[in-house]
Amino acid sequence: MDRFLCCERQVVDDLLPGMDECLADIPLSELERQENPGLDVFRRCGGPALLVPEQFAGLGADPVQAVRVQRAIGARSPSLAVATTMHHFSVASLVETGKRSTGFEWMLLEAIARDRLLVASGFAEGRTGQGILAPTMRAQERGGRIVLNGSKRPCSLARSMDLLTASVLLPAENGTGEGFAIALVPKGTPGLSVKPFWNSFVLVGTQSDEVVLDNVEVPPNLVVRIDVTPERPLDDLQTTGFLWFELLMSASYLGVASALVERMLASSRADAGLRASVLVDVESAMAALESVALGMTTGLLGEAALARALVCRYATQDAVARAVTRCVEGLGGMAYIGADDVAYLAAASAALAFHPPARDGMARALCEYYDGSPMRVP
Repeated sequence: MDRFLCCERQVVDDLLPGMDECLADIPLSELERQENPGLDVFRRCGGPALLVPEQFAGLGADPVQAVRVQRAIGARSPSLAVATTMHHFSVASLVETGKRSTGFEWMLLEAIARDRLLVASGFAEGRTGQGILAPTMRAQERGGRIVLNGSKRPCSLARSMDLLTASVLLPAENGTGEGFAIALVPKGTPGLSVKPFWNSFVLVGTQSDEVVLDNVEVPPNLVVRIDVTPERPLDDLQTTGFLWFELLMSASYLGVASALVERMLASSRADAGLRASVLVDVESAMAALESVALGMTTGLLGEAALARALVCRYATQDAVARAVTRCVEGLGGMAYIGADDVAYLAAASAALAFHPPARDGMARALCEYYDGSPMRVP
């Protein structure tokens, strides 16, 4: 069906010429391997620079364009979409950090764009019962350097990253207690290592293994403190990062579901009512994500934007589940058993529910926010 996903793929062609065509020529099974060609295609076509501002040699994609790019990539390779979302999340955080610092972040952003570097995210997700804002790594000041210890698992792009961004606990500057900070660790830094962790065949192409930091030393200018208080549990940096994360991750999994929808639309087996129902699900979810993205370009920022993004993320999660179930049924048993693609895409689409913050854990915080309290992310 020529019009389905045409807008998203046109944005990819405009910003990252040749990438969609290259991905379309590679079998899904090849793109979903741990050592897959998708990351090389992403680098070669300039993907690392997508969210880097133009004045720093980047492509300067706006939120609407970025959402469309991630959906298009998700329809070609779920692993590539999820992994690159973590890269974009880190880049967006660096951009926000640069607005309040001495400017070293801009040098990093230029390097990311010009050298096509991949940035992994070592923020604290993945541990049952632990909040996303609770760092798994600790930092100490020693001899004019910052020394990092801990690990992050799973960590997407663990084996292909050029730079790691990590949330850490750092002793407060006034000597009382600890505070949050973000550390930037270049690949190859002594003490940084990668261990196998991901045991599932689904999304193995994200390279989501364990990254270990054992007495890793970085200069102080590669560590940025975050201003968080009980009265203001999310600062601008965290809010911006979460906002990008929810939008791009939702769009990525919507792309996974869209790959199945595209297959069903091309099949004569399913009746028009079933095909129309899945179109309504995925296109309405995309419209919701685009509305938040558009709002970001016209002044909708901070907690208000994040609340809307979370609502749209959970709505997208439901829409993906409905659409995938109907597509699998509509494509029929022979499509399911005749090749791995249908079963794989269906399995991969379910993983959106596992990304933070989980719906059940966020329910009370969302209700309290709409009742007038500050936004909290448990």
